[in-house]
Amino acid sequence: MNYAHLHLLLNHFPIIGTIIGLSLLLLSFVGDNRDLRRSGLIIFAAGALLAIPAFLSGFGARIMLSRDPGVSSALLERHEAAAMLSLWFMETTGGLALVALWRSHRTPRRARWHLPVVVLFALLTVGLMGRTGETGGDIRHPEMRASQEAIVVEGTLGSVVHALEPTPEKFSQAVVGSLWLWGPLMFLHFVGLVLIVGTVGVFDLRIMGFIKQLPLSPLHRFIPWAMAGLGVNVVTGLLAFIGSPDRYVTSSAFWLKMLSLLLLGLNAVAFYLTGISERVEQLESGEDAPMRAKLIAGSALLLWLAVIVFGRYIAPLSDTLPPPAY
Repeated sequence: MNYAHLHLLLNHFPIIGTIIGLSLLLLSFVGDNRDLRRSGLIIFAAGALLAIPAFLSGFGARIMLSRDPGVSSALLERHEAAAMLSLWFMETTGGLALVALWRSHRTPRRARWHLPVVVLFALLTVGLMGRTGETGGDIRHPEMRASQEAIVVEGTLGSVVHALEPTPEKFSQAVVGSLWLWGPLMFLHFVGLVLIVGTVGVFDLRIMGFIKQLPLSPLHRFIPWAMAGLGVNVVTGLLAFIGSPDRYVTSSAFWLKMLSLLLLGLNAVAFYLTGISERVEQLESGEDAPMRAKLIAGSALLLWLAVIVFGRYIAPLSDTLPPPAY
């Protein structure tokens, strides 16, 4: 399997997932069905997570296809620009969905203001994801492969959206070409990681049986800080990748870091969707957590340690994978 195969496999999940999530979210307003609403929000959060490796693998696929003389470079650039714009909306929608899930868990009857915002961003995301899929399909149409300089024709709506899409090369240069941007970017990435590990780490250590004099409910209320740190890391990490994708694509440590992050997503699903979180949150000082909770907490700590270590070795191991070959 090469990068193009991986990209084709992954890109269906965020595109189809956004449609399913929006449908469930809209249906949930009929009769105020909270289960459907929660399912839609969970799908958006999962789609935001899966959109990241789909987007990252697209850069490897682009490098492969750019070496094919029958593939239009204009169509590749248009698809990349569409993917960038839809990714930011997808991540925003997923972040808002996480906020909505958290608020509905803490204050189920009062936390309603966020739902119209999620629906609005979900509608925009579905449209942008559809455009991304369409522009990706155009790359491989036989009638579009006459030359590298195929003319891109946009409709009225497409022209409006295209005007809002970033130019990939200019965007990349803006990120890596300024020390005033790159330095703060890396600093914020570190701050985001500290917020995540500092809050989730203490929470997981308490579940594992350390610092048992602390009740778990107050510690659990700090999880929004971890969510904020995750948001900062997603934004800064994606900007760093877009700035220099060739260096990241060929780094084995980078892909191991991405794998660790996906496993952390599964870890969170196991914690919050199996009833373990409700049992754990009720623990008072001196009480012991169930063994299942300890296993999840221990694996989360190991995975976050892996994220830190692999992130540190992205640059030293930047040439450990062969470049994408067609």
